[in-house]
Amino acid sequence: MLMAIRHLGRLLRWGRRMARHGALRPFEDARLPASIRLVARIARLGSGAPATPDFAGGLAAVGPAAIKLGQALATRPDLIGLEAAADLARLQDNLPPVPFSAIEAQINAACGGRWQDRFQSIDPVAVGAASIAQVHRAVTSEGRAVALKLLRPGIEADVASALKTYEWAAGHLEALGGEFARLRPRAVIATFKGWIEAELDLRREAANCSEVGEILAGEADFVVPAVDWQRSTRKMLVIDWIDGVKVSDRAAMAALDIDRAHLARVLVHGFLAQAIAKGFFHADLHQGNLFIIPADERCDHARIGVIDFGIVGRINRRARLYLAEILHGLVTGNYARVAEIHFEAGYVPPHHNPAAFATALRAVGEPIRGRQAKDIAITGLLEGLFSITRSFEMPVQPHLLLLQKTMVMVEGVALTIDPQVNMWEVAEPYVRDWVRDEMGPEALIADTLVLNLRALNQLPRIFRQWVAANPMPGAAPPQAPLPPLPARTPGWSTGWVLLAAGVGAAAVALFG
Repeated sequence: MLMAIRHLGRLLRWGRRMARHGALRPFEDARLPASIRLVARIARLGSGAPATPDFAGGLAAVGPAAIKLGQALATRPDLIGLEAAADLARLQDNLPPVPFSAIEAQINAACGGRWQDRFQSIDPVAVGAASIAQVHRAVTSEGRAVALKLLRPGIEADVASALKTYEWAAGHLEALGGEFARLRPRAVIATFKGWIEAELDLRREAANCSEVGEILAGEADFVVPAVDWQRSTRKMLVIDWIDGVKVSDRAAMAALDIDRAHLARVLVHGFLAQAIAKGFFHADLHQGNLFIIPADERCDHARIGVIDFGIVGRINRRARLYLAEILHGLVTGNYARVAEIHFEAGYVPPHHNPAAFATALRAVGEPIRGRQAKDIAITGLLEGLFSITRSFEMPVQPHLLLLQKTMVMVEGVALTIDPQVNMWEVAEPYVRDWVRDEMGPEALIADTLVLNLRALNQLPRIFRQWVAANPMPGAAPPQAPLPPLPARTPGWSTGWVLLAAGVGAAAVALFG
């Protein structure tokens, strides 16, 4: 009960802050339960809320964990609506940095002593500050330029308390049933919890950076910084400094003399190499995390650099095969096969008609086939897709949330680099070749052999378990079958029956 009061208190406090930005107005919709409408109206009273909701401003006023949650929800217009998602897309993860004097002790602790013993210099002015961490430029004792990333003091406790309240609220929402149950808010919050908890351990980010670097080793024009493992800890990450122009800097980007079509292909192929080929991908590929590295003495043409590996995604091989076939089917217009895959993967409840689902996909896919992304009305496309998910009762797939979010990001960045790019045309040859390699006759034979060998390797264990469960009969002759136990008297347990029998026997011995 006490925890429920704490959660309600936090929600009311946060709700009041959001109400001042009009961010609770959608919760006054007549289609929502009366209790939710009442709470939203009470929170808005006397707040001076604007008529147009400012969702980004409301969540930014709540705190760092809410900023991260807002960025995650921006990729879920099916859950919060297109208008709210578009507003949250402008939510910037930029906060004033913690003064260097306030974090210097944390740097010393991470270095195991004075930081001057391991670094020649650390710029006291942060080059970037977000809700979870901030970044400073530094030079190691060997003279190498690096980026030094530090967790904000106290952020772990703040996030932990916020997550508990999010989980509590999501459980109560899902219990309302209907559309709330279909959207699976508990699964959404569980996925978000995994993302943000991973961001709070900078050793995990270092490992993510290293793994992405291995995956992209074959993509020479996609640069991943190396990790300084000796200086990195749970609260401090040290990686190579990348000199370049941020893709988010439109003016600087416009002044660059680069092969834009080539760099857009590098970005798309680099993402596909991670997500489709390996099932492990950088899941925060927005403009602020990507750089254009101009030509220099090491390379005669521009390249792409990437930073910030706090959020990554994983999808298993079976899901990747389904995804690749879906993408290839949509690009080629094979809607029947796309529908079959959705049913095989369990994405659509089996009581629906695959042919009807294929027709619904065609209604959304045909108007955009062969068109450039800049000519596609994204709002209309999303409305069509969400209509399909509702009509065919498709539950949310938490393992695909990050992938969906990242695909949208990659397309947006590719268009920023080259406004003429068509992501699907760039992706189609890669996906087609991967599907052929992974689902061709040779691959199917290899998969079958591997599965059968694994099964054969289990036979000795299965045999030993069977022997242990079926021991050899002993020397004693088998007993005759016993009559069945008498039916239990309602209300009497075995213990009470034995006690009553003992008392009866004693009475006969004493008074008989």
